[in-house]
Amino acid sequence: MSVDRYEQGLRMLSAVDGTAGIEVIESLRKSFPDFARYIVEFPFGDIYAREALGLRERELATVAALCALGNARPQLRVHVHAALHVGCTPAEVVEVVMQMAVYAGFPAALNGLAVVKEVFEEMGVGLPLA
Repeated sequence: MSVDRYEQGLRMLSAVDGTAGIEVIESLRKSFPDFARYIVEFPFGDIYAREALGLRERELATVAALCALGNARPQLRVHVHAALHVGCTPAEVVEVVMQMAVYAGFPAALNGLAVVKEVFEEMGVGLPLA
C-alpha cells in the first residue's frame, strides 16, 4: 500500500478525532499492527478523504449508522466526540440519534441517546432542550 494513502489517513484521522484518534491507533498497533494500518488507510485514507461530503456530514452519518447498528457503543462514543470535534452542534447530534427511532427503532435511539448524554457530560456540553 502507498505511504501517501497511510499519511493521508493519519491526516484525516487527526482532523476527525484529534490526538485521541492517533492514540487509539498507536494502542491498537501494539497488538494488531496490520489492522491498525487498515483502519488508517481505508476509512480515513480512502473514504473520509473523498470530497463530496465534509467531515461534519460524514460524522453525522457515522453517528446515525453506529446508533442504528445497536451493538457498537464504544465506536458510537468515539464518533459522538468526533462529531463535536468537527463542528457539529449538540442539537444536530441529538437530532440525528432521535431520527434513528424511525428507522432503527426506539431501543436503538434510546441507547444512542444514553451514549450522547454520557459524552456530553464528560465534555461539559449541555443537552439541547427543544
